[in-house]
Amino acid sequence: MRVNVGQAKTDLSKLLARVEAGENVEIARDGVPVAQLVKIDPIVGPGARFLAARGSLAGQIAIGEDFEFTDEEIDELLDDSA
Repeated sequence: MRVNVGQAKTDLSKLLARVEAGENVEIARDGVPVAQLVKIDPIVGPGARFLAARGSLAGQIAIGEDFEFTDEEIDELLDDSA
């Protein structure tokens, strides 16, 4: 599909929807193509697999009642290290 700059400015949201659907759109100035809108693949950043697995271990991990130290236990540890 080819559109002129004015139409591209007016219909940008509609053109982006067409690009998201897989169509390439050329933008022309006075009928001469100068740019092309194309769909890009999403960038997978660090930790994406980790975030995608969120909740997959629900109900399989239990945290004991004594997991966290009490204030007194922390004070005792700090006193012992000095």
